[in-house]
Amino acid sequence: MPPARDPRRVWLFDLDDTLHDARTATMPQLHVSFGEYIQRHLQLTREQSDALRRRYWTRYGATLLGLVRHHGVDAAHFLHETHRLPGLEQRVRGHRPDLTALARLRGRKVVLTNAPAAYAERVLDVLGIGHHFELVLSIEDMRMFGQLRPKPDARMLRQVAARLGVPPARCVLVEDTLAHQKAARSIGMGTVWMQRWLGPPQQQRRRPAGRPAYVDRRIGSLLRLLRAAPPAPGRESGPA
Repeated sequence: MPPARDPRRVWLFDLDDTLHDARTATMPQLHVSFGEYIQRHLQLTREQSDALRRRYWTRYGATLLGLVRHHGVDAAHFLHETHRLPGLEQRVRGHRPDLTALARLRGRKVVLTNAPAAYAERVLDVLGIGHHFELVLSIEDMRMFGQLRPKPDARMLRQVAARLGVPPARCVLVEDTLAHQKAARSIGMGTVWMQRWLGPPQQQRRRPAGRPAYVDRRIGSLLRLLRAAPPAPGRESGPA
């Protein structure tokens, strides 16, 4: 029998590079589709498009935000066109023991992803884990005052907690992106830095060697979540 649900904790799981290996399955294709979209709609060269994509990613945490704010790009059209990703289902890969551990993890579980809903549903269907989550909150759900506010927007994260009917301190963000973790900690959420899908060595070198102060736990497997709960904000813990 699975353990009884613990209503006190709400787990907010990122999707890409947290629940599956997006660096292999989707990121190369997305970089191409983003670039081609920007080239077509802004009439730029490939080099200009790549530079703009990287600049907006660095500045806003999402290329789409820069395109919407500075070029009037329609967000829904961009998301639909760039996330078609033919053959996605054949490339999606998760870690089966990790995914099985989700069924045993106490508490409410929610997917919180900057990806569009249709893409998230495709990935979760392939992984076969959608039934473990009470809700999937995609980028389309991350709006405040009519404006997109995806991760790492702290106001949006606070709104997510309110939507779920809990204070931020009851939420734990499980995520591979440190900027998102930092925003979560700023409003009192617990933070777990997932590192199974680290990417190639040149990307690993750009990551901090240790655990930043705003990260409660550093894990390489979701199985670690079953062994001990993340400490309360401010407590120290070593890498898992």
